Amino acid sequence: MKPKRTILCADGNEQALSIRKILLETRGYRVICCTRAEQALEHVRDSPIDLVIADLMLPDLDGSRLIEAVKIASPQTPAILLSTRLNIFEYETHADVFLPKNAQSSAELLGHVRALLVRRRGPRKTLVTPSVPRTHAGPNFAVARA
Repeated sequence: MKPKRTILCADGNEQALSIRKILLETRGYRVICCTRAEQALEHVRDSPIDLVIADLMLPDLDGSRLIEAVKIASPQTPAILLSTRLNIFEYETHADVFLPKNAQSSAELLGHVRALLVRRRGPRKTLVTPSVPRTHAGPNFAVARA
């Protein structure tokens, strides 16, 4: 059985956080929920995190700064930034994906989660089997020439 991927969700809105947690857990992910950026940073320091989903407007620190701190601690960890503000270009962000909070669907969020986790893991390795020429029949064999 493959280990579950761990996703850290940070959002000041507990109801949105609960919905996101159920959505991800029913798809087989392990979800750590935080309502404050400090809690999220403690989890990043204490345990390996495969993906971060953060709301831009957190009570103690904005989500963009949280993602920046996560990227400093673990540069390979992908991050999704959610916001009700449509003009994210006002902010300098280290997030891999930006999604407008009210416009994104569950399917869209799950698609980005899957894509970022695959990108982090890298493409699947294909099994290469050496090809053996079928030019022999038993102990006495002749090499086929073209």
